[in-house]
Amino acid sequence: MIPTPDKAKNGWAPEPWHAALHRLQQAGEAHVLASIVAASGSTPREPGAKLVITPGQVIDTLGGGHFEQQVIALAREALATPSATPQTHLETFVLGARSGQCCGGCVQVLIEHFPGAEQHLSLFGAGHVGQALVALLAPLPWRIDWFDSRATAFEGAAGGPRVHCHTVDADASDAALAELVGDGHVLIMTHDHALDRRLVAALAPRADLASLGLIGSASKWSSFRAALGRAGLGEADLARVRCPIGLAASAAKRPQEIAISVAAELLALSTPPAEADDDHHRGIPAATLRDAFPSAR
Repeated sequence: MIPTPDKAKNGWAPEPWHAALHRLQQAGEAHVLASIVAASGSTPREPGAKLVITPGQVIDTLGGGHFEQQVIALAREALATPSATPQTHLETFVLGARSGQCCGGCVQVLIEHFPGAEQHLSLFGAGHVGQALVALLAPLPWRIDWFDSRATAFEGAAGGPRVHCHTVDADASDAALAELVGDGHVLIMTHDHALDRRLVAALAPRADLASLGLIGSASKWSSFRAALGRAGLGEADLARVRCPIGLAASAAKRPQEIAISVAAELLALSTPPAEADDDHHRGIPAATLRDAFPSAR
């Protein structure tokens, strides 16, 4: 394991930017990569120097001083802005006028904001379908919080740096069950129908969830819906629940087939409609790049 900068005072070497970038990308944690892409005159660092910024860490250096503090402030401003996809922009620093440094040079810095995990899934149940689904989704840049009431349920299951396993207390209060989920998509597929019903009762009133799905047949949902309605759950809450889950046209029963169907549905729910390439511009405007790199004209 590569030591992080806070361990440097204990004799460890500071973490370089490329190691930090790999660590944060793998973990799906939000971060900014700031790179000097052009320089003229006297500057603290050369083109190619990079700095990684998170809400709580700064890794490596662009040369220090007020200029670097301005870059860090811009990075943390970007980190505070919600974004589902990476964002880039180019900043110009005239070191004397903008940064108050006596170097007198000028640098262009590319700010790349990586928002971390693109989606968040809370998955209840580590049975055959749950394990097959996690194996499919683990390579994607999603954070998966995986819950099961059986302490041994995750043994031998597929995992990854963005898969976080939790043992849930099946006897916890409804309020405690609701607090397990922060945001994003939720899928309920435990081995215990009573726990499934309690989870639906706790989470269906949450209007802030991206989606809420329950594994099972139409007859299972009919039974659940009647019981939940008698327990006081309103029509608006019940309407938030998808059951059955997966592609409606699929009658497949194997765990891997169900998982593929459910994964395809999740991707459709979480991905905005595609736009034609000529309908919108992505990234830094071409005119800005031409101004930054006049030799490329």
